[in-house]
Amino acid sequence: MPHPTQQSAQPLPARMAGVRLPGDSTVEHVTVDVPTPGPGQVLLAMKASSICGSDIRAIYREHLGHGAEAYQGVVAGHEPCGQVVAVGPGARRLEVGDRVVVYHIAGCGMCAECRRGYQVACHAPFRAAHGWQRDGGHAEYLLAEEATCIPLPDNLSYEDGALVSCGFGTAWEAIEKVSLSARDRLLVTGLGPVGLATAMLARSLGVTSIVGTDVSADRRAQALELGLVDEAVAPDAVDKTVDRVTGGAGCEVTIDCSGNATARESALRNTRAWGRCAFVGEGGTVTFAVSDLMIHKQITLYGSWVASTLHMEQLLEHLSRHDIYPDRIVTDRLPLEEAGRAYELADAAQGGKVCIVFP
Repeated sequence: MPHPTQQSAQPLPARMAGVRLPGDSTVEHVTVDVPTPGPGQVLLAMKASSICGSDIRAIYREHLGHGAEAYQGVVAGHEPCGQVVAVGPGARRLEVGDRVVVYHIAGCGMCAECRRGYQVACHAPFRAAHGWQRDGGHAEYLLAEEATCIPLPDNLSYEDGALVSCGFGTAWEAIEKVSLSARDRLLVTGLGPVGLATAMLARSLGVTSIVGTDVSADRRAQALELGLVDEAVAPDAVDKTVDRVTGGAGCEVTIDCSGNATARESALRNTRAWGRCAFVGEGGTVTFAVSDLMIHKQITLYGSWVASTLHMEQLLEHLSRHDIYPDRIVTDRLPLEEAGRAYELADAAQGGKVCIVFP
């Protein structure tokens, strides 16, 4: 039976601090009303809200996109995790006090993509992503649809949950598509947060031979220090390294997490015949010798974009059962009042994940 409206015994404030992104690499601090959950909605007290590369590329530096897909000047942040403090009428599952990860897009709930839990691909006019078309996690409270909230296992932190809501979910979706297993050798091009997530999840599946590459020496060093890759090399050393590691055969699986044209071509070039390659990094274009790098080698090339709610639930279960903690790749934790500094660090692209944390 649906339960009636619930609210935390602690009175909720009428106003809250938040952050918007006006573009031009700036952060705007605002004070806005604390929302009230309507039918089927919940109000979360934010505990962690991490910064995604797409926030930097498409909102923080400049506003990209047009129409319904563009940033609408809302509270930023589409990687939120928090605790339920109020439940609207008609909610069926969540209660005050529950810890939840938020799938960052709410769709129509009726189209084929929504029914498979892949709301990111919903084309209904009222599809809205947190931090893009509806208020996101860079505020003290977040209004979410109950249907987009996934319980956070007790042994995972709020930071773990925030990283799952997009970055680790994106990595997991690609891993699912290529059917990565312990039988495979893996090349990861791009060792930013999604690349690190890909390597960490690959390790958890038993992959013992992982080569990583990035233009940043700091990121290569971090991947090695965390034990996520066996080799971390500059882009100009990838071919020789993969040849040495695989005896000239190439890696059974390669995953590009950079979005860089050279890295994408490198991933294809270093994929073994009959192997699988996935492009995860967003944006840009790529040109390659189709016959030589793909057709003649019988390579399967996948495009992969975010995760479904089902795969996100499966990922959270996997992390919880095997004691895998995404927050290991967080290098910078800052309070909301230092959001400007947080975005500067994320934009520099030299460390791991940057996360805004709340009391």
